[in-house]
Amino acid sequence: MMAPMPRADKPLVWLHGEVKTPPLSAETRVEAGLLLRRLQGGERLEMPHSRPMPSIGARCRELRIQKADVTWRIVYRVDQDAVIICEVLAKKARATPRPMIESCRRRLAAYHAIVARTR
Repeated sequence: MMAPMPRADKPLVWLHGEVKTPPLSAETRVEAGLLLRRLQGGERLEMPHSRPMPSIGARCRELRIQKADVTWRIVYRVDQDAVIICEVLAKKARATPRPMIESCRRRLAAYHAIVARTR
């Protein structure tokens, strides 16, 4: 009997933002990388690491990385073939800024328009 084929990891598609030091600390960057790696492997993260962002769109979520005086957010969506990164930001207020929500919506719409033309 043949062993099952290992599932390929999903690529990260960066629409905006990056995870680098600075502005993120080295510790925050490593934690972000580990969480993104888990998403690539097909793991569904829940609180406290990830929460839904229905205001942006279906299947949209944000990674939450709390460090000292700032909470870093990585807004993403997991599609069948990729993990799409919409935004990386330091969030200091409880509410998500409306302009950031609108920007993420526009980026995802543009991404899907490009994907639709290539299929």
